[in-house]
Amino acid sequence: MIDKQLQVADQLIEEAVKEEKAVKAKGTAKENVREVKEHKEDKGADIREESDNSGMISALKMVAPGTPLREGLDSILRAKTGALIVIGDSPEVMSLVEGGFYLDVEFAPPSLYELAKMDGAIVLSSDAKRILFANAQLVPDPSIPSVETGIRHRTAERVARQTDALVIAISQRRGVITLYRGTNRYSLQDISVILSKANQALQTLEKYKRVLDKALVNLTALEFDDLVTVYDVVWVVQRGEMVLRIERELNNYISELGNEGRLIIMQVEELVANVREQLLYVIQDYLEDGGKRAKEVLYTIGSWSADELLDLSNISRTLGWGAGANNLELYVYPRGYRILRRIPRLPGAVIENLVNRFGNLQNVLKATIEELDDVEGIGEIRARAIKNGLRRLQDQVMLERYM
Repeated sequence: MIDKQLQVADQLIEEAVKEEKAVKAKGTAKENVREVKEHKEDKGADIREESDNSGMISALKMVAPGTPLREGLDSILRAKTGALIVIGDSPEVMSLVEGGFYLDVEFAPPSLYELAKMDGAIVLSSDAKRILFANAQLVPDPSIPSVETGIRHRTAERVARQTDALVIAISQRRGVITLYRGTNRYSLQDISVILSKANQALQTLEKYKRVLDKALVNLTALEFDDLVTVYDVVWVVQRGEMVLRIERELNNYISELGNEGRLIIMQVEELVANVREQLLYVIQDYLEDGGKRAKEVLYTIGSWSADELLDLSNISRTLGWGAGANNLELYVYPRGYRILRRIPRLPGAVIENLVNRFGNLQNVLKATIEELDDVEGIGEIRARAIKNGLRRLQDQVMLERYM
């Protein structure tokens, strides 16, 4: 009986490889060029990839449209076969595999489709480039809690919780692809639905970015007039964090869209350019507690719930100005990092020396050329450039404020 099953598996693999070779033979030079371009773009996307604690973002990118794995999953979905696929070759995963056929062959979408016709699970390498096992039985710890009811999905959830590997379950009846990783569960949606949500989020991002830009211009004008209150600062920080949260949500959509999300990537990158950097400079200018760092404060604010973020007193307390309602009306004085950064060709070390020497922006604005010249790293020419740069920046901000 086992010999017969092995023969069936070998035959399925051979047929899949033949189909793959036939498709490759029919490919034109134009298609080859397109594949090279897509490969370069995928490498670019890898460079842009940010750290993801849950691993679900990297999982979405692995099964995004245009990837070989997604092609195989779509074939299984169209055939209404159903499948259970584990992506991982760690000792924890291998200890749960019983029976089946050890293949260790190169991954190909047709091979995945053919092997899914058998009832058992398919085990891929951690990079999804090789098929290790087919028709295998997975035996996770039955004491691990699961909210799923079907055997396939219950097994998938328990394997993911026990090994932290990416497990994919395809429902034969409902035609839905569900991803499991650790304690996270996500069902892939139709591309048209994701595109609609991404476009809606993009419109929201544009509106919030306009509000943030106006808030920054207003803050800059108040800094030149020496009229900044705690409220003005925390309002900018709150608006900026909202922009960053919408960006993170869009990154989830972009990961799931794959090749279909290239235009959205370009728009998001243009909208949020330097937003995080600007926020860090604002926090650095007004952070009262010298023991904290701006990055730590921004990370703390980013971990808050939506309700906590809407309470301005929370941001005021985190910046070191207290949480009382009256504290929002306190006048504060910027150190000047953000505005000095806008002066062309002014090194960071020189900006640090200016802040250490004068203490705040108003003292820098009132300083004479001779006093600026005395600062380490600043000569007479650079001192004049700083005075002229601050004057031009002040005139520009006043125009932008009333446009």
